[in-house]
Amino acid sequence: MPDKPNETPRTLPALDMDNTAYWTGGANGELLINRCDDCGYYVHPPTEFCPSCESCSVIPQPVSGRGEIITMTVNHRAWYPDMQVPYVVAMVAIEEQEDIHLITNIVDCDPLSVKIGDKVKVRFEQAEDLWIPLFAPHMETAA
Repeated sequence: MPDKPNETPRTLPALDMDNTAYWTGGANGELLINRCDDCGYYVHPPTEFCPSCESCSVIPQPVSGRGEIITMTVNHRAWYPDMQVPYVVAMVAIEEQEDIHLITNIVDCDPLSVKIGDKVKVRFEQAEDLWIPLFAPHMETAA
């Protein structure tokens, strides 16, 4: 059960040498996605191998944290006691590379107002020693 009333109960991932940066970068406010040093291709889920050029020179690098919802659902079932419903489960494409998709929750908004195509920005929820990347609506401003 969560320690804080707004914290969502979660099954936490097992850390390994490939995914630790992704799950801990939020401690520094960074969304870290593995990127190939040779061809610049982002790689997710995290692995040490680049599927684009077959290089093994892949390291975690910070991205902007901005993205777009490409698909989503609103869940109305509380899977745990005291779980707040409804909530949004979404697939977000990151701004840097549209074929990198993160499965996440959309937070800090009315779940029934969320729609495909919405622009979002990462925020993090701490769970033990991990920092879960979540996304919230993000309005772009004109320069």
